[in-house]
Amino acid sequence: MSIADRHLDSLMRQTATRNAIELIHPFAEPQTIGALAYVAECYGFRYESVRLVGKQRVVHVQLVRDPSPVARQRAAANTAAFPDPGPGRPVPGMYLGSLTPVPEAQADVDLLTSLIRYEALEAAANRAQLMTIGWGSAVLFLLMAVLTGKYAVLLPLAVAMPLGMSGALRINASRRAKLAARLTAGGCTLVRDEHGRERYVRPVPHVA
Repeated sequence: MSIADRHLDSLMRQTATRNAIELIHPFAEPQTIGALAYVAECYGFRYESVRLVGKQRVVHVQLVRDPSPVARQRAAANTAAFPDPGPGRPVPGMYLGSLTPVPEAQADVDLLTSLIRYEALEAAANRAQLMTIGWGSAVLFLLMAVLTGKYAVLLPLAVAMPLGMSGALRINASRRAKLAARLTAGGCTLVRDEHGRERYVRPVPHVA
């Protein structure tokens, strides 16, 4: 069984038995995650959120069953058209045996992938946490320099740590700005959720 087939097998088992599913593929390309989320939405789910888990900041993508009439219509139509989806069998929007979108699904997959990437970068951009790490490391290196006398080695590290964290934040902001432009061009709307966080909301996805 190919990697794509294994991903699809796991996804279809979740969509058949759960009202909330989670995509966890640490080494998968963002486009793969976007394609899997697209297939899930074809069967009545909707993208909910991203969270980063553990020291490796592994991306976990949550989707929930969508009770709206449009989602139910989409799920019914795709169930009729693809009654037995899974490994080695056709699934909506993908070439057979792969997670490569067909042309008519490409724009939706790209938009969903951009949204997932944007929210993952936003979750990673915890300025307070990163700068605390940077300045905490700087203080530690300064103390080590005083205790060991190795100023030539440790002082540059003390300076580099907060600068590195600040640079990482700037790179993150630049990447998010580019993704935000793609989301806006794709028809997404910037809103503030119940927690006060700004998020992009997509148009109704790929109606069947």
